[in-house]
Amino acid sequence: MKRLIILTLCSSLMAVAGLMDFKTIEEANKAYDEEKYQKSAALLNELKKDAPERDYDMGNAYYKAKQYDKALDAYGKAKGVDESQRLHNVGNSYFQQKKMDEAIKAYQEALKVQEDEETRFNLELAKKQKEEQKKKEQQKRDQENKEKKKKDQDQKKKEKDQKDKDQKDQNKKDQKDQEKKPNQQKKGDKDKKKEDQKDKEGQKDKQKSQKEKKDQKKEKGSSPGEEQKEPKMNKEQQMTQKELNRLLKKLNQKKMPSMMYQAGEAKKPKRGDEVNPW
Repeated sequence: MKRLIILTLCSSLMAVAGLMDFKTIEEANKAYDEEKYQKSAALLNELKKDAPERDYDMGNAYYKAKQYDKALDAYGKAKGVDESQRLHNVGNSYFQQKKMDEAIKAYQEALKVQEDEETRFNLELAKKQKEEQKKKEQQKRDQENKEKKKKDQDQKKKEKDQKDKDQKDQNKKDQKDQEKKPNQQKKGDKDKKKEDQKDKEGQKDKQKSQKEKKDQKKEKGSSPGEEQKEPKMNKEQQMTQKELNRLLKKLNQKKMPSMMYQAGEAKKPKRGDEVNPW
């Protein structure tokens, strides 16, 4: 930072301000030398009349106090002093705030006014700092992207682990269900067998009951209503049946001798005697 010596400006300040307090200027200069920069700026601010030299020195005091916004404000009002020095210090204030684009611009403007080795050094330093800032910003973005990527991977892994756990639990449940099914099937088969056995026994009982009823009917004989109708006979069969019925009726009227009796008593029929067919 380039500084104007306050004591050398006292005469010009007195000429500009008229009745300026010389003692205040002296105290401000002394405070600056003692590195009491805030006090120096406050004393200079007490001066009633504005002057570029006063604003320039206030800017220097604020700069040393690291109050760069106030320093820039004071330098902005100090137009009229050495423009190369003023712009040099403006560049320094922006540099301290890490505003490299503004610092580079101020240094370049200062060099247009006057070539200066210190200003050019600061310009190159600001350019390097700008490149470093870009690298740091890129590294910061890369780090943020890396952290985000890792976070996403961790989240995906967490979700996958949860999914695998859920699938594992489901598989266990399915396995238990499969183990239960054979037992349920066996139980169902047993129940079915019992039902089939009951059906068979019931069928047997039914068949037995029907058989017993049949046997009882056989023993008792069929009732007149249960007799089956005889098939219809043709005329020849009807005549034969009538003749048979007549002979049966005749036989029933007198007692038939036994075969032995008939054998002993039987006589040869005479020729001409009618013999009914038997």
